[in-house]
Amino acid sequence: MKEKILTAVCMVFLAGCLAKKEVVKEEFVPEAQQMSSAQQESGYKGYAVQFPFYVYKDRTYRGNHYIPSGWMGDYGDIKLNENCRENPYSGKTCIKIVYTAKKSQGAGWAGIYWQNPANNWGTVKGGYDLTGSKKLVFYARGEKGGEVAEFKMGGIQGEYSDTDMATTGPIVLSKKWRKYEIDLTGLDLSYISGGFCWVTSSQDNPEGCTIYLDEIVYIK
Repeated sequence: MKEKILTAVCMVFLAGCLAKKEVVKEEFVPEAQQMSSAQQESGYKGYAVQFPFYVYKDRTYRGNHYIPSGWMGDYGDIKLNENCRENPYSGKTCIKIVYTAKKSQGAGWAGIYWQNPANNWGTVKGGYDLTGSKKLVFYARGEKGGEVAEFKMGGIQGEYSDTDMATTGPIVLSKKWRKYEIDLTGLDLSYISGGFCWVTSSQDNPEGCTIYLDEIVYIK
């Protein structure tokens, strides 16, 4: 069952989706998220990884990590296809997200968090230690061009909170594939359970939108 939890951390996405501007690379280094008392006492880190560390490379790639389980806001307005074969950037498949902007839950926005494990809103241990990564790289395009979306990593709060977060800010997508980067320099990446996030709003896309994603990867 799709995640229907709308938590306080999700609401921060609304502010970033109000202004339309082209952002190819956002060197945004927000203040580190405060760890829970459980994390502070245990001092644990996430699971160790090797780079490149893929969130999505191809539908059948065994090296994919995180699960697009955290559906937020107007989750009824979202259709997700991880096996889309409509002009992928690389390989045989890409991710296709259709947003109808019907405001099914009355929120006026919608998004998806890629989580580990599935449906983890900071309630269980499951983060990865991404220390050493300098960039989160991904490719994105819109079906028509002009679609507005925001992409993030980290930021999940709970008993086991992510240790940091970063965002592209609002992006106006092109009809052609473009490469985007989130600068991770200086961030505390020792525990990240929210590996990737997409969010958009009906204000920015009143007629809805269709976007495509591919090659989502953490690199050194």
